[in-house]
Amino acid sequence: MNPALYEINTRAWLHSIGERLGRVATLDDVGDAELDQIAGWGFDWVWLLGVWATGPQSTEVARVHADLQAVYRDTLPDFRPEDVCGSCFAVAGYTVREDIGGAVGLARLRERLRERGIRLMLDFVPNHMGLDHGWVWEQPDYFVNGTEEDLAREPGNWTRMATRQGERTLAHGRDPYFSGWTDTLQLDYSNPELQQAMLAELLTIAGQCDGVRCDMAMLLLPDVFERTWGRRTEPFWPGAIERVREAVPGFTFMAEVYWDLEWEMQQQGFDYAYDKRLYDRLREGNVHSVRTHLNAELDYQQGLARFIENHDEPRAAATFEDGQHQAAAVITYLAPGLRLFHQGQFEGRRIRLPVQLCRWPAEAVDHDLAAFYERLLAVLQRPGVRNGRWERVDTIAAWERNLSYDAFVSYMWTGDSGDRLLIAVNYAQHHSQCYLRLPIDLAGDRWRLSDLLGQDEYLRDGDDLATRGLYLDLGPWGYHAFDCTKA
Repeated sequence: MNPALYEINTRAWLHSIGERLGRVATLDDVGDAELDQIAGWGFDWVWLLGVWATGPQSTEVARVHADLQAVYRDTLPDFRPEDVCGSCFAVAGYTVREDIGGAVGLARLRERLRERGIRLMLDFVPNHMGLDHGWVWEQPDYFVNGTEEDLAREPGNWTRMATRQGERTLAHGRDPYFSGWTDTLQLDYSNPELQQAMLAELLTIAGQCDGVRCDMAMLLLPDVFERTWGRRTEPFWPGAIERVREAVPGFTFMAEVYWDLEWEMQQQGFDYAYDKRLYDRLREGNVHSVRTHLNAELDYQQGLARFIENHDEPRAAATFEDGQHQAAAVITYLAPGLRLFHQGQFEGRRIRLPVQLCRWPAEAVDHDLAAFYERLLAVLQRPGVRNGRWERVDTIAAWERNLSYDAFVSYMWTGDSGDRLLIAVNYAQHHSQCYLRLPIDLAGDRWRLSDLLGQDEYLRDGDDLATRGLYLDLGPWGYHAFDCTKA
């Protein structure tokens, strides 16, 4: 199974619905037509980003942050302070925000999604909590504690907080390579009681959805945590994932992960791990490294979450040049694994919305791009692409000293019924030619190749295909998705 997931910025989504209704909107105001459209696109999952409660302290830090002020005004020319609703990763408690409908509203929406065959994914932010979380007052030892010397030496990474036990110096959440997120506090996984408390939070979340996207999941790995904080800790993920699946069989875990730790997160028990490496290689335009990446073992690839944008990355329409965007999407989403799409991607939105804001800027729809995604989503619903067998297709030079064949990325899906889909992409700014060696028995038949992403259709002699291969000549960023049938 190679599922498709649709990421939705919940707060911005409801704000836009509220603008149409002329009042504050909740999850109950999401119309059947909107859910039917998501189901019609073929999505197996909806990830609702940002349903958990945030608090006034973290929100105020986000509102007055000097560096973010410029970002807000670049994003929203008519920016207002009330557009800042706080980072959805500065969680004040794993309770559904009352202003979006609370737990009851979320349960009703989940049921409406389930009726359409769609599962619900929510956030789990394991590394840190918001400044307003109740544990700051009640359980300050759940956080990384420091000294006045730490605060004086690194004022951006530490802060003073009032607690039941008096004022404490606590660390802001961070990773080893960047300064702290000043609207958060770092959880201390060297404290066994904290680990048990976070497991309890995870079990609570698992009762309200079908899976979780775990923010910066690799920060909890013992070696990463020790490198960041100088404290030894026991592994959290294997035991926690096992306990949750005992309570909720089939519950799904997706890890946001970087630094080439995808395989390690899969070994920790995650169903899917972000494939940031493929995304980076596509952005760089390095087709050889893309092809090498897709040479990995299939078991590993099926556990990757593929994307060309999400809320953390720049918009694809603003990142990839015209044509490259579509070529990158074909490579990414027709490879094995989970296919992660971001709200606004189909329409060609170019402005990335900071996670602290709850209102989208107005942008025109790119109708050509929308038409491309409509075709691509239809291809992704084919049984052979969802559940079939995937294999790489070798390319060879079209003629001597023509090295442009090296620009191709090619592979094939074969379904249980024998249906075949051949993917070929010229991931380059120039025309390229090649022959493809198709991994099927071709001799003795004529073959019809119908491009499901375009208008081309060809008839080819099977004996010639078996002897020489399939000849292709594609323009810059050109691509085919050939339905291969005997004529």
